[in-house]
Amino acid sequence: MTESTTFDAAQEATVVPEAASAPNPAPVADGATPTLLTHVTADQVADAIRHAGCAVNLVQEDGSARLHSASHGVGFQVLWGNRVSDGQFLDFTLSCPLRVEGGQFPDALLNEWHRSRRFARIASHGDFLVLEMDVMVTGGVTEAYLSVAMQVWIQMMGQFFLHLRNYRPSTPEDMPGDAGVDDAAGVEAAEGVEAVEAAEVIEAGATRA
Repeated sequence: MTESTTFDAAQEATVVPEAASAPNPAPVADGATPTLLTHVTADQVADAIRHAGCAVNLVQEDGSARLHSASHGVGFQVLWGNRVSDGQFLDFTLSCPLRVEGGQFPDALLNEWHRSRRFARIASHGDFLVLEMDVMVTGGVTEAYLSVAMQVWIQMMGQFFLHLRNYRPSTPEDMPGDAGVDDAAGVEAAEGVEAVEAAEVIEAGATRA
């Protein structure tokens, strides 16, 4: 391995292509009070993703809606949180799982992200490194809030990939222990079944209503 370990996110086209453009949320008439959303549905979150400039697939599985989208050539998904009723939720998690190749990621890489970034976190789950961001609507939010949250998420994904590529361990101890001297650790996007498996790993140990 060279002095620094290189991390690359796979850039192959995903099942869900990015949208070239998307309409902005409908403006609120002067003097009108925007409607507050006290919960969200899959359709509302899908619309917010489209407003952020990404295409989205809504798939019904076992009576539950799953949202899959992509940004920067890498897929992400929506994990539902607290349920109000069928198809209505108080919160959700945006999740981008990447499969790790060539050894485990050093703690220093995760720590540096959390020291220098806000809003989104990185978690290690077995062979997956996962970028996650929670979105809550408890208490009431506007459609514009959801759109802005999605825009923040897209920016976090871009910064995440740059963080992986640009990371340079400050000491030999920060390098993956089982990677060879001339090997480069790689990261490939986890899609399809792999992404669903990653979601199950994430949800293990945490009860979602």
